[in-house]
Amino acid sequence: MKIIRLLLLVCASLFFQFSTAKPTLPLLYEVNLNDRADDEFKVTLHVNGLTADNAVYQFASTAPGTYQVMDIGRYVRSFKAFDGKGKEVKTTQVSTNQWKFDQPEKVRTVQYSVAETWDTPVNEHKPYNMCGTSIENDHVLINGQGVFGFPMGMQSAPIELKLNYPASWVVGTALDKNAKGNFIAPTYDRIVDSPILLGRLTKATTTVAGAQIDVYTYSKSDKIKSDQLLNNMQSMLTAAGQFLKQLPVKRYTFLYHFEDQSWGAWEHSYSSEYVIKEEEFSKKLADEMTSIAAHEFFHVVTPLNIHSEIIQQFNFETPTPSEHLWLYEGVTEWASDAMQLRGQIMDLPTYFGELSQKIAYDKSLDTTYSLSKLGLTCYTDEGQRQYGNIYARGALVAGLLDIRLLELSGGKRGLREVINELATTYGPDKSFPEKEFFTVFTEKTYPEIGDFFNRYIKAAEPLPFSDYYGKLGITYTPAIPTGEKVALLGMKPAFTGTKFVLTRITDPLLKAGLQENDEWVSFNGQPLSMDNISKIQTDLKQLKPGDTYEVTVRRNGQDITVKCPMLEKEGLKQYVFELNPQATPQQVQLREIWQKNL
Repeated sequence: MKIIRLLLLVCASLFFQFSTAKPTLPLLYEVNLNDRADDEFKVTLHVNGLTADNAVYQFASTAPGTYQVMDIGRYVRSFKAFDGKGKEVKTTQVSTNQWKFDQPEKVRTVQYSVAETWDTPVNEHKPYNMCGTSIENDHVLINGQGVFGFPMGMQSAPIELKLNYPASWVVGTALDKNAKGNFIAPTYDRIVDSPILLGRLTKATTTVAGAQIDVYTYSKSDKIKSDQLLNNMQSMLTAAGQFLKQLPVKRYTFLYHFEDQSWGAWEHSYSSEYVIKEEEFSKKLADEMTSIAAHEFFHVVTPLNIHSEIIQQFNFETPTPSEHLWLYEGVTEWASDAMQLRGQIMDLPTYFGELSQKIAYDKSLDTTYSLSKLGLTCYTDEGQRQYGNIYARGALVAGLLDIRLLELSGGKRGLREVINELATTYGPDKSFPEKEFFTVFTEKTYPEIGDFFNRYIKAAEPLPFSDYYGKLGITYTPAIPTGEKVALLGMKPAFTGTKFVLTRITDPLLKAGLQENDEWVSFNGQPLSMDNISKIQTDLKQLKPGDTYEVTVRRNGQDITVKCPMLEKEGLKQYVFELNPQATPQQVQLREIWQKNL
């Protein structure tokens, strides 16, 4: 999952203990989207053959790729079960996300309503909007875990989904249909893995490397059309096909939602879904959408084809993290840039700029926080404060790993080649052992790679940019003075999943009245939200040294307004990558290999 400009970002889990009991038919869900009143989804589940092993109905506590607690049970507004004659069977809510049937063997239908996540306030752990649900007059967004639950023991049961909706609506999803026109999924995991966007949509289709690519778009004011986005993505998709040798899916679906908010994107095995603020279509907007799509699309490799046993069957009851978040998100972010560089979509100076931005982001967080620790704490508030770094430090480490592999193999095998080998070794239905993957990777490559993992993933040693990029005839300089004075904010805002907090507050701002970890609630009287954070960032960049601004923070339940000065520092050009004019022929040769697919 990639979030725009690393502003906010949103692990997976242990095997679920499920019963061998099977329903006599697929779990048949019916959702009435003709009734969109009260911002609630009205759901009916038709089921037969429940036993005592299936007595608890489970709503999701989290979902793959969100890396956050969601507790969908909080959104359930009514929950009832009925027998074959329509008589109610007693149910009892036994936890936040679980309802128990008093006599499960009698249950034939379950009826419940569940509020959409977008417009429903909660006190904590608000689901990211691209991972949530919305129900409006002209469109609906369904992320499966936000609407559907399952009887315990039936996570692996096949699912049939009937959606009732206006005849004029268009439906976008990666799910297939059966002869009855209902959507089908082999398991609950797949229904969660397949978001559905329907309503007043545009559609565009193409074929890339033998795979059908569909783009569906909801644009509130019809400013953005699917064919505009797809046309701009063509070269990226072609580069992805070349990078992967062939696309590992036969059909892939992009779902775009353009309305009033920018949240980012959520990857899935056969689709990805984007929630972006609507604006007039432009080349800049199209390029940004393509950049984000490049990251999400590469997830068809990891975790779809390379994933831990923890992800193989997800634990929707108890969030359980994986240490290998660096692989799922860090390597994916590296690949999204590398495939564009090698496909000649991105030039070398732009690629260097991407590296510089990622280093700057890494330096703004706790550089002693290892990638392994980040994976293992991603569900905690502490981990969420560091989470954006999986896209920065994670991608930087993947880039260094690529260079090290190329060096050790004499330019014959880099990270791309190893990833493609691993995808062949494993695949959608075969997982790698969570605790042994570092050993598996090392045995597949070189003993020295084990040391690399120990130093830069399990631990958080300073990253050796000068040494590694020097092997390619590329110089790295941490800082070059410009001779100018520039404005300095003097603090670091961080998004913790539900709120913004202020960290790394310098002495002048501490003296002005701010404190470490204050919750930032407004800037110059403007309430802070995901909707306007980009505008506030722009306003801050306009300030000059000596200018003042007001920050309102919430501390111990009280709002406090502090007048803050814009500080000053010496201007530096930081984290600079440049070609070395004195590079040796061997370094130039390795750099040329590094810039292409082998």
